Amino acid sequence: MHHSPRKRDFRMWKQILSKLPRKSAKLDADSARTPNSGINMSSPGSGRPNAASPAVKRAAIFPASPIAGIEPLLAFKDVPSSEKMNLFISKLSLCCVVFDFTDPVKNTQEKELKRATLLELLDFVSQNSTKFSEPAVLAACKMCSINLFRDFPPSYRSSNTNLGENDNDSEPTFDPAWSHLQIVYDFFLKFVTSPSLEAKVAKKYINHSFITRTIDLFHSEDPRERDCLKAILHRIYGKFMVHRPFVRKSMSHLFYRFVFETEKHNGIAELLEIFGSVITGFALPLKEEHKIFLWRALIPLHKPKSLGVYFQQLSYCVTQFIEKEPKLAGGVIKGLLKYWPITNSQKEVMFLGELEEILEAINMADFQKVMVPLFWRIGQCISSYHFQVAERALFLWNNDQVINLIAHNRHVILPIVLPALESNAQNHWNQAVLNLTLNVKKMFSEMDDALVLACISSYNEEQEKLNFEVKKRKEAWELLENAASRQPIAGNTAVLVTP
Repeated sequence: MHHSPRKRDFRMWKQILSKLPRKSAKLDADSARTPNSGINMSSPGSGRPNAASPAVKRAAIFPASPIAGIEPLLAFKDVPSSEKMNLFISKLSLCCVVFDFTDPVKNTQEKELKRATLLELLDFVSQNSTKFSEPAVLAACKMCSINLFRDFPPSYRSSNTNLGENDNDSEPTFDPAWSHLQIVYDFFLKFVTSPSLEAKVAKKYINHSFITRTIDLFHSEDPRERDCLKAILHRIYGKFMVHRPFVRKSMSHLFYRFVFETEKHNGIAELLEIFGSVITGFALPLKEEHKIFLWRALIPLHKPKSLGVYFQQLSYCVTQFIEKEPKLAGGVIKGLLKYWPITNSQKEVMFLGELEEILEAINMADFQKVMVPLFWRIGQCISSYHFQVAERALFLWNNDQVINLIAHNRHVILPIVLPALESNAQNHWNQAVLNLTLNVKKMFSEMDDALVLACISSYNEEQEKLNFEVKKRKEAWELLENAASRQPIAGNTAVLVTP
């Protein structure tokens, strides 16, 4: 009669535990508090029956494992060096059983025994100096895949349906299986970074499918898991050069889906953090592939309403590109203007902060290509009724590099922003904004007082024209109202009114 692999695995654990000595409830509780106590169960003097019997005889109590004659519960120190890799594989096979952690009292002994075995494996990988054999690499990747790769239930995925600026304040969700998952993640990180792991062997098992499943796990709501994944994916990118284009392509596709389809993902900040460190290693001149990633992935990432969750990492990536190749700054500014958040004041403040960093790196020629639409938008921000937006826009004049750009192009910029400055000086409700506005006007006067006076004169003429138009419109409406009041309308009779 055939049994499913899962049933065989659990039967294996039952057989293991049936051969272990029975403990009192107190000892069980002590074991739960000190999970490492199960590591050396098979060592001499541990209290285990038949501890001195040969390994081959003891192995008969276990189901068939990949390595015949190796008992998984043996300690690494109790086997010769020639057998340690076989024992490593046997222990990995033992840890391929996944337990249900939604019920804390279910399979407690088995869970503690597995945790102890995982800790043994972690310690072995940390200290091992011999090359990992191909069967060992296969067994390690299989164990990590079985334990880590899983689909999150719908309720788990949909609890953050309304991502926004305040998501950093929401309570994170913690995975109940973290006591095992954390050790598996630590094990895999040590395994990938170990000098004993040869990339040419491991790349067959840490392949495109494995990397895709790893990136899928970034949707976990557990921030501890995302931090572990961040370290692992970064190390995979560094060690396996052959997989680097695929990692970048997979991240791009995830960003595309996030921006243009779902706008829901928990791991955007962590993925951008990885990419920020990747950008620093790009060779110059930048490849076209990398520029396409900037235009098609990073710039559109400014669009989602959840920008605040990952803005710091995104801004770092963008500035890294500009530091690598300053002539990209003009195109980035055009992209920011395209996605400018007209009705979201908090995002406007973020955009203005990023804009200042870009202006610090831009050259004069590229600045002149974008200064007209750029300062039209800055003028709109200066006259914003939201005081934080107006304040942040006016703070740009505290930056020496920005002042230098403005001073060299004041004949174009001042006529664009002066109406906003004059409007603020006369009407803005916030005293801090009013003071900053007067300071900026003073700076312009010190740059070119004649130009300021000419612009103010032009502004006043425009205001007079506007006031005259408003007055004419008001008079026309008054005539209409008077005519309507003198000639009562009967039924549907049409009335012609001439001014």
